[in-house]
Amino acid sequence: MAVTYAGAMRILLLVACIPAIALAGQIFTRDGVTDGDTFYLAPHAHVDDDPVLQSWVAYSLSRSTCQLEMGGENPARNSSYGCELTARRHLLEAWDAQRDEHAGASDEYLDTLLRVRDAGFLDEYTVRYFGRKHWQVPAEVDLPAFKRWRKQHLKGHRPQSRLIGSWNYRTD
Repeated sequence: MAVTYAGAMRILLLVACIPAIALAGQIFTRDGVTDGDTFYLAPHAHVDDDPVLQSWVAYSLSRSTCQLEMGGENPARNSSYGCELTARRHLLEAWDAQRDEHAGASDEYLDTLLRVRDAGFLDEYTVRYFGRKHWQVPAEVDLPAFKRWRKQHLKGHRPQSRLIGSWNYRTD
């Protein structure tokens, strides 16, 4: 399924409104950035109601929509502080909703990220673990405070990004 900017916005609404109907499959992940101008949502994301998967679908759609909004020849390679932070906020909003809907849902990474957010360090976390040199980061992002908090609360932590889909070139 190809997703353009308008299509991504519709899918974001669709994902929020229509529950998935089956529980099966694995999370499709992509490390790094692939080339392309169109984001394709993994087919199983439409039918698998796994709460972790659906939370990462929200992240993937939010991030790819932002990258498409940035434009350029290759939106897959776009990266900004705002895109990553917004996508992580959507990830956590979706995870909160999924945990409410699916009693007992648990995921070590997502639960840890909730603790980061609740401590007030989601901005700092995003910059520390996913930041790029070209990002424009607000002055109020307090990396020294996060470093102190991180040493106590995130020992051995490994950040994650899961794109539930992939970038490719539009064929039409």
